[in-house]
Amino acid sequence: MKKFVLISVTLFALVGYLLFSCKQKQVAPEKAIAQTLVLQVDSFAVAKDKLLAAVESNKDEKQLQQLFIETRLSFKKFEWAAEYFSPVISRFVNGPPVQEIEMTDGQVFEPAGLQVIETYLFPKYDVSKKSELVRQLKLLQKGCDKYNTYFANIGIFDWQVFDATKQEVFRILSLGIVGFDNPLTLKSSEESSVSLESMYKVLSYYTSDNDAQNLLSKVTAADRYLKHNTNFNSFNRAEFITSYGNPISIAISDLGTQLKLHPMRYNRLLNQDAKTLFDKDAFNVNAYTPAMDAFVTPGKVALGKALFADPVLSGNGKRSCQSCHQPEKAFTDGMIKNILINGKGFIRRNTPTLINAALQPSQFYDLRANTLEDQARNVISNKDEMHGSMKAAAQKLWQSDNYRKLFSNAFPKKERKEIDTLEIANAIGSYVRSLTALNSRFDEYMRGNKTAMSTDEVNGFNIFMGKGKCGTCHYMPLFNGTFPPRYMKIESEVIGVPQSVFKNVIDTDMGRYDVIKTKAFEHAFKTMTVRNATRTAPYMHNGAFATLDQVMDFYNKGGSTGLGIKLDNQTLPPDKLNLIVKEQKDVIAFIGALDSK
Repeated sequence: MKKFVLISVTLFALVGYLLFSCKQKQVAPEKAIAQTLVLQVDSFAVAKDKLLAAVESNKDEKQLQQLFIETRLSFKKFEWAAEYFSPVISRFVNGPPVQEIEMTDGQVFEPAGLQVIETYLFPKYDVSKKSELVRQLKLLQKGCDKYNTYFANIGIFDWQVFDATKQEVFRILSLGIVGFDNPLTLKSSEESSVSLESMYKVLSYYTSDNDAQNLLSKVTAADRYLKHNTNFNSFNRAEFITSYGNPISIAISDLGTQLKLHPMRYNRLLNQDAKTLFDKDAFNVNAYTPAMDAFVTPGKVALGKALFADPVLSGNGKRSCQSCHQPEKAFTDGMIKNILINGKGFIRRNTPTLINAALQPSQFYDLRANTLEDQARNVISNKDEMHGSMKAAAQKLWQSDNYRKLFSNAFPKKERKEIDTLEIANAIGSYVRSLTALNSRFDEYMRGNKTAMSTDEVNGFNIFMGKGKCGTCHYMPLFNGTFPPRYMKIESEVIGVPQSVFKNVIDTDMGRYDVIKTKAFEHAFKTMTVRNATRTAPYMHNGAFATLDQVMDFYNKGGSTGLGIKLDNQTLPPDKLNLIVKEQKDVIAFIGALDSK
């Protein structure tokens, strides 16, 4: 009898322990994920050390290159978490191989990490850079130590896991498969495959029923596609995005909703609820407003539209914002450069489109303005453009019964006695934010309408994102320089634009260098959007190119280098793209599919 009781108690305890263990696994997958991340970081450190030892012992080029590829793949296993939780650290582990300068204080960050190391080993091992290669590999250990400290001590929430893995899908689609961070090895398919396999293991913690298992099957299908399509130039990105990438991010979103996760809400450009990069409401026009009370409202848009077309804001009462940003010309003016307000010369730079201007965190070709409000104030006060006074304009507007009504509707106040200049700027900024239009035929195609683009246009998209390497600067789906998927910064490039198509001499405009005096910014200009480009000729900051054919020819030759212009700080790869005429025509056809409706 005692033996029976003892056995019963033991079995009960065992069953209880197993039930408790299972419950623990269900309620705390984030703890297991954090532990896995620490192990993956350690594996990355081991791979890095093997490469370092091989370099120091003078192994042959092929061995070094293979060890580098293995090191990159080991990073890709935890990239989804590294980029999400520790983006500052990741900048020095897998950031771009160029200097980065903070616009706020001018602090310079030297290039570091895997992308820099790749340039020393590919396409040939540069033995003369051995000491720098060793230094860069040793610097990676600092990143490993910081990753481990974070993942071993900081709590991870379930909603963050879902947010981060969905962002990783977006990262793969916008950066991974275009060769952004492996421009010399072009191992995009292999690296994206490793990222997906790692995500599969992470998401497995949350997939216990049939609906959830459907998510894992989509990840498996995408992984299989990547493994069977490894040629960089022939990879069908349009098919992968629509048939594999989008279904995964949708399934992640749906599972998160099913699990009733409660994420912390942020005011960021890419809406947290976006299921794909191509949802109609994927991007938040209020992301870069100066404050929450500056968010767009219908009243502000109506007021801003009136102010935008009113010459009252200019010093001579003859020029409005709309004089240069004409709606019928996609909010450009069709000129190489517009004339000065006094009529005696030309404005310094070409007039850019305002369509989708709200989707970039800095304004102007030299990125000197942080908000659309700053931009409006700058243009109105600029002696060459409008030569006006916001204060004087506010006093004039106060005399108008119509404007008093519009301002009161847009900015309700008790006992209003004047118009604030901040209200003028915010109204104009709100109107420009209303000009956001991600509704092109390309967007329709990516949302599932496969008849929205022609075969040539789809082919052009694949070249744009692949062989042409356009997508490594003009990031999909915005096709400007706002860096995905966090969208916290916008990039500039040094491509060496000539004075004109007929004169192969570097343009004298120094670009961002005029804002921050650092050599890396000499002739650097914001990466402009390619959307609506068929309507916004001429092109570049100085209007040097009259047609998209001229633009394509310039890039195909390798920028200024191809024109014989020596430019030491050019960030555009100097190599020729070797696009044949048909490929260039297809890219231009695709650009036409980006026109907003």
